Amino acid sequence: MAEVTDGVRWVGRLGCKWWGSEYAAKEPTFAMRLTISHLTHYDYSSEVQLLPHLLYLRPRDNPLMQVSGFAFSFSVPVRVDWMRDDFDNLPASVLFLESATSLQIRSECEVTTADAPPFDFLIRDYAQRFPFVYEPLHRFNLGIYLTEPDPLTQAAVRSWLTQHLAVQQIDTISFLVALNHAVYDSITYRRRDEPGIQSALQTLSLASGSCRDFAVLLVACARTLGLAARFVSGYLYDASLVETMGGGDMHAWAEVFIPGAGWRGMDPTHGIFCDNTYVPVAHAVVAESVNPVQGAFHSAWPTTARLSVDVRVRCPS
Repeated sequence: MAEVTDGVRWVGRLGCKWWGSEYAAKEPTFAMRLTISHLTHYDYSSEVQLLPHLLYLRPRDNPLMQVSGFAFSFSVPVRVDWMRDDFDNLPASVLFLESATSLQIRSECEVTTADAPPFDFLIRDYAQRFPFVYEPLHRFNLGIYLTEPDPLTQAAVRSWLTQHLAVQQIDTISFLVALNHAVYDSITYRRRDEPGIQSALQTLSLASGSCRDFAVLLVACARTLGLAARFVSGYLYDASLVETMGGGDMHAWAEVFIPGAGWRGMDPTHGIFCDNTYVPVAHAVVAESVNPVQGAFHSAWPTTARLSVDVRVRCPS
């Protein structure tokens, strides 16, 4: 069982508490430049008509991350239209102008991330200790992210929490750290290249899953406990993988809304809060809605498709 303890240094400031060692607000320092190459390749067993696709591949600019360049290339002629979706993500809507027997979609981009400690933020007084209840305006604005899982999933999550986490009156961040670690410690990571995302119920039953399954489980745990949470898809840079996996890969994690601090990334696959090695692309209430490549094809004959993906995340010296 994960241990939850008070071990925080707080400093009162304007109705909030400061988490971290730096008291003075400061502009972020952009310290890490990453290049991301993402190739998706489909081979079809016969000629197909490619139906419109939706691509969630462009990272989201935010105060802690700047996107300084992004480009697409396709193996067939296309029309690309950018849009903002329901959650203000930036997917590309792609219309294919010719039929094909194969399809390559390549995206290349460069991002610069801020050197911001993951625990350097303010928390509103009323949310310092868990459990807490969001103030009315937050509850209204965050309603969709507070949607509880179905009764069967809730029951399974609460049973799992009873075994792995002591839910008690404690400072909020220590509780979230313990919750993140509980998922990390009790679920076995298993890379899954097949499409689809496990439900939280499946992941608890199997006690294993991929990063996207870990994230879905953490979101379900948070919402069961009354915390606003959402699924995030993006990239992760890992210097230890430069030789074997090109420095990183697509990745998934969760974000929890903390009053005063806003949305904060939590990665249960690694048991940590997200730092500047994480590059968010899209977020959503339901994980399936931000799959990186979404689309279909039509053929007059029975046709199969073979998929390969190559992702490289590098930090140029």
